[in-house]
Amino acid sequence: MKILKQWVLKKKTAHSIELLVEDNHTLCISILDSNLFRVALKRDGGYALDRTWSIAPKEDVPWEGRSRDDLSGFNLPQFTVESVDEQLIIFTDLLKVTVHQPLWLEWSYRHNVNDPWHFLAKDRSTSAYLLNKKGNGVAHYLNRLPDERYYGLGEKAGPLARNGKRYEMRNLDAMGYNAISTDPLYKHIPFIITQQEDVSFGIFYDNLNHCWIDLGNEIDNYHKPYRRWQAESGDIDYYIFTGKQVIDVTKKFVRLTGKTIFGPKWSLGYSGSTMHYTDAPDAQKQLLEFIKLCDKHSIPCDSFQLSSGYTSINDKRYVFNWNYDKVPEPKKMTASFHQAGLKLAANIKPCLLQDHPRYQEVADNGLFIQDPEVNQPERSCFWDDEGSHLDFTNPATIHWWKDNVKSQLLEMGIDSTWNDNNEYEIWEGEARCFGFGKPIKIKHIRPVMPLLMMRASMDAQQDFAPKKRPYLISRSGCAGMQRYVQTWSGDNRTNWDTLKYNIRMGIGMSLSGLFNIGHDVGGFSGDKPDAELFVRWVQNGVMHPRFTIHSWNDDHTVNEPWMYPSVTSAIRSAIELRYRLMPYLYTLLWLAHIDDEPMLRPTFLDHQHDKQTFEECDEFLLGRDLLVASVVEPNARTRTLWLPDNTEGWYDFKTGHWYSGKQWVTIDAPLEVLPLFVRAGAGIPISNHLRHVNPQADTHRELHLYPTLGKSQSSGLIFEDDGESWGYLNDDALWINWQLTTDSEKLTLRINPKGKYKPAWESLKIILPANEKRPLFVNGNQTNEWNIT
Repeated sequence: MKILKQWVLKKKTAHSIELLVEDNHTLCISILDSNLFRVALKRDGGYALDRTWSIAPKEDVPWEGRSRDDLSGFNLPQFTVESVDEQLIIFTDLLKVTVHQPLWLEWSYRHNVNDPWHFLAKDRSTSAYLLNKKGNGVAHYLNRLPDERYYGLGEKAGPLARNGKRYEMRNLDAMGYNAISTDPLYKHIPFIITQQEDVSFGIFYDNLNHCWIDLGNEIDNYHKPYRRWQAESGDIDYYIFTGKQVIDVTKKFVRLTGKTIFGPKWSLGYSGSTMHYTDAPDAQKQLLEFIKLCDKHSIPCDSFQLSSGYTSINDKRYVFNWNYDKVPEPKKMTASFHQAGLKLAANIKPCLLQDHPRYQEVADNGLFIQDPEVNQPERSCFWDDEGSHLDFTNPATIHWWKDNVKSQLLEMGIDSTWNDNNEYEIWEGEARCFGFGKPIKIKHIRPVMPLLMMRASMDAQQDFAPKKRPYLISRSGCAGMQRYVQTWSGDNRTNWDTLKYNIRMGIGMSLSGLFNIGHDVGGFSGDKPDAELFVRWVQNGVMHPRFTIHSWNDDHTVNEPWMYPSVTSAIRSAIELRYRLMPYLYTLLWLAHIDDEPMLRPTFLDHQHDKQTFEECDEFLLGRDLLVASVVEPNARTRTLWLPDNTEGWYDFKTGHWYSGKQWVTIDAPLEVLPLFVRAGAGIPISNHLRHVNPQADTHRELHLYPTLGKSQSSGLIFEDDGESWGYLNDDALWINWQLTTDSEKLTLRINPKGKYKPAWESLKIILPANEKRPLFVNGNQTNEWNIT
């Protein structure tokens, strides 16, 4: 690779500085916000790919992509440029970059305009920007400091902190992965959070080619400690932004790449799934039996996900092909699910096997990605055969896909799409995509294909049911996929290590902007979990935004809530707890959408002053208020955890016992109990026991308050609406803001509702810990109830 060294100032524009590098390339530094800059290198004056699908600061990206140089949606503040010796200094009120000669950048920050500047980061001065002479590989090197912690990178195995590791972004169908070590996995999110003592900053590399990120695995005697991002092709194009805390950086990344979709309330319910049912010759019968078994065992459930066996011919899968031998009456089957209160999501895949009944039709219409050498559809391995991948950069493909989602699924009674096996494992990087009229090589946009696939599915769902908020699932994707779908950590393997490290994987995704996530509870591949592992996995799973028990067990068994009669009551209890917490979960989903608040959170996200929270651990926060201490070791009947340094303390959710923060505690954790703690000062909205999300039947609401022991104020929100419409856009929702003031004499609760929506419940019952003796005043009256009217 060629090291880029010499530069001169080329020009200053209203929002950027351009440098001429090595008399040939243009380095553009754009000032997008007071603490958000972009650095982009135009090789030979242009981009390898002139569009992006990840950057969406205000509104969604056009189908054909957003111009890389489009600065709309950013604040574009005033900035200053100074030339000192051979250096160029560019700064706003809060962020400063110094361009050195030979080429390397040094960054400084401050939190307030009157503060002094502090060092933030710097490129490796011995070579920072490298280009492959053949026009392919690119690399960027930064110095690595000993006190930095690294997080992010989306869905990655192993520890939550990424220090000392090397990672690869190359979307793969990694079935049965090792949750400690397998890399790469399904998603492409080259976003790194760097946490320092007084500041955090994020770097997002907007490059969709295969890439590698080294955070200290590699050392070289000729250079000081460094970190590296390297891509096999494409552009050096990165965004750097600062925040006081890690949560500020995560929020800014979401605001850079697009807000979390606000799905229907039922999407937070238990979703059943297994390969076993749809692979069976009597699939429809087995699927209908699931409804009966849920009823028989009193298991709350809101949906079922049809695995791809419903599309099979012999042992292979053919998208948009109903196997009428297995499912003779799809509309009758879907009606039965709806009558029972359950929705259905159907698995769909973006590759047609070469013997697909409609393969030639699709090929003749030019809807596949093309092999340019033979001017034929590309052929890649797919499901024990070869097939061709649909090209979602072709408007005709999008139209064909949407038509089939409607006619083959939605008109059959399917409610949602499960966009699966969409890693686009096309290893001929030169394969040609239509590119919306401007051809693009697949190597430049591979992770965009699942993004456009899920967007086409979403459009079909919205066209078919415009009054309902869409719910979609996708396994693969890139930064920005949160705009369309809920996701999960792919086809995990059944063992205790997976339970333990899926927690870290989920938190890593959450820090990287994917808030609505979960895991295949019980494990997807491998032999079935034993009863103890299954219980602990369900207890952990119900505390994630997505809760699905899904399996394709090697021993031909099926993971079901009632699979072990001896522990079915414990499974039922865990799922019922989730449904009682549904108002809290739904409010978290609203906050994720409207205010970019992560639903799953490492404990340091809200307690960064407590250094112990940065140590690797198995507990996490669900929202700001619930501390989840899942049991992840076999035979454990106690749980030791660190209660973060919270001046107000923590309450045991089950017993109501108060604990001070900043201490280790060991509590009982019998098999039927999930250890939970609540932050003192919090309020948790609770529902009655429901079998399905049903606003009309949801007639009871409680607010469990956990007052501080001393003088303080705290506040919270409860969000309610009909669970599926767009009514909230027209004020047809209910926002209940509450504020609790405590002192040694009394508790004072102020409740302020806003919005036109009238829920089925008429009063909010206030529940206090059993040992709380102070009188409670609600809106000036001594009472434990607030009437909505």
